[in-house]
Amino acid sequence: MSEHQDDQKQTQMKEHLLNKPLSRRDLLRMAGIGGAGLLLGAAGVSGVLEAAGAIKAPENKPNHAGNGGIVDFYGEHQAGITTPSQNFIMFAAFDLVTVSLDDVRVLFQAWTAAAAAVSRGETVQAESGNENLPPADTGEAAGLSPSRTTITFGVGASFFDSRFGLAARRPAALVDMPAFGGDELRPEWCGGDIGVQVCSDDMQVAFHAVRNLARIGRGKVVLRWTQEGFQRTGAADPAGSTPRNLLGFKDGTGNPDVTDNRLMNEVVWAQPEDGTDWMAGGSYMAVRRIRMRIEVWDRSTLADQEQTFGRHRSSGAPLGSANEFDPIDLNAKDDTGKALIPVRSHVALAHGDGSVRILRRSYSYSSGMDNKTGQLDAGLLFICFNRDSRKQFIPLQQKLGQNDALNEYIVHNGSALFACFPGVRQGGYIGETLF
Repeated sequence: MSEHQDDQKQTQMKEHLLNKPLSRRDLLRMAGIGGAGLLLGAAGVSGVLEAAGAIKAPENKPNHAGNGGIVDFYGEHQAGITTPSQNFIMFAAFDLVTVSLDDVRVLFQAWTAAAAAVSRGETVQAESGNENLPPADTGEAAGLSPSRTTITFGVGASFFDSRFGLAARRPAALVDMPAFGGDELRPEWCGGDIGVQVCSDDMQVAFHAVRNLARIGRGKVVLRWTQEGFQRTGAADPAGSTPRNLLGFKDGTGNPDVTDNRLMNEVVWAQPEDGTDWMAGGSYMAVRRIRMRIEVWDRSTLADQEQTFGRHRSSGAPLGSANEFDPIDLNAKDDTGKALIPVRSHVALAHGDGSVRILRRSYSYSSGMDNKTGQLDAGLLFICFNRDSRKQFIPLQQKLGQNDALNEYIVHNGSALFACFPGVRQGGYIGETLF
C-alpha cells in the first residue's frame, strides 16, 4: 500500500469514528373502458374488474417479510429530497401525450397509489390471479425488500403550456434554463413535462418503479429520457462518508444540514410568501447530466487535480487545511502571497461568500462506451434541490460555467428543471395542491 493510500485509509477510519382512494369511475377511465368496449388500459383490466366487483382481489401483501428499509411516501414534504441518499438512482423524464387535464389528474392518482405501495415493498397493485390477463405488477421486485425506496415527482415548464389551461399557475421560479458556459446540450437528455427521481438501495427495485410508472401511464405519458446512477454502497462504506465522484474527489461536503428545519426552509422548501401557494412545502429540482473527460483527467497530475478542485483529494479538506469540514478560507495565502485556494478552483467559485446554498443529491453514472471516440461515457448526474433556482442554482451555475477550472474536464450534455410538489397527505395524491 502506498503512503498516499495509507493516508486515505487513515482518513476514512477517522471519519468512521466520527390515498385519496381511486374511485371506480377513475379506474374505469384509466383502463380505457368506455361505452364502446374494453381495452387493456394503463391500470390493467384486473384492477378495473376488482373495482367493479367482478373479481375478488387478494390482499396486496408486502414483498418482504421485514418492515425495515421503508421510507414513508406520505408526509409534509416529498421523500427523496432531504432523505439520506440511497445507493442507486433511476431518473426518468416523461412527456404527456394526453391533452385532458382529467387524464393527468387520474394518472397522478394512480402513480401516487403505486409509488406508496412500492415504497412499502409491495407490488404496485394486487394480482387478480386470472391467467387470461396480464399480471398487475411486472414482478421483478417480488421478494425484494423496500430498500429505502423513494419516488419524487416534479413538473417542468412545458407542463404549463396551452394544453391543460394551467399557464397562469406556472411558478415564476420555474424558469427556462438559460444557456450556461460549457453547455453542449443534447435533446435526448433535456427537459420533460414530468420528472421522477427514484432512489433506492437496490437498482432492480428502482428500475421496477420506473418501469411500472411508465406502464401505468401508457396512453397518457411516454418516456422522454432516463439515466441510471450510483454511489458507493452502504456495504462498501458503512460509515456513510461523503461520496466520491468519478474524478476521485468527495462530492457534497458543503451540503447544508438537512436536520436543521430553519435552514431547510431557507434553502430547500418553497414558502407561501414566495408567490406560488400550491408549491409551499415543495422544492425545485435542477438536473444536469455532466460527462467527465475521464481519460484526460487521468493524465493530469495530483497537484493539478487538487488545484482544479481547491481541495485535497485524499481528505477532501480545503487546500491548506487538514480536515474535510474545515472552513473554506479564500483569503489564505502561502509564503509567497499566493492564494492557497485558486480563485478559479471549483470550491472557490461554488462557495463564493457562502451566501448562496443548494442541497446537492448527485450520483455518478456510467453508460458504457462512446462508440465514436472509444472513451467511457461516464460522469455525474448532478441533482440539486433549492427554494428558488433563479436565486440559487442558476447564478451559481452561471459563475461556474464562466470560470470554473473544472470545465476543462467536463461537459454538460443534459439539463432540466422541475417544480417538485409538496408532500402528499394520506388519502391525497401527487399534484393535488395544483389541481
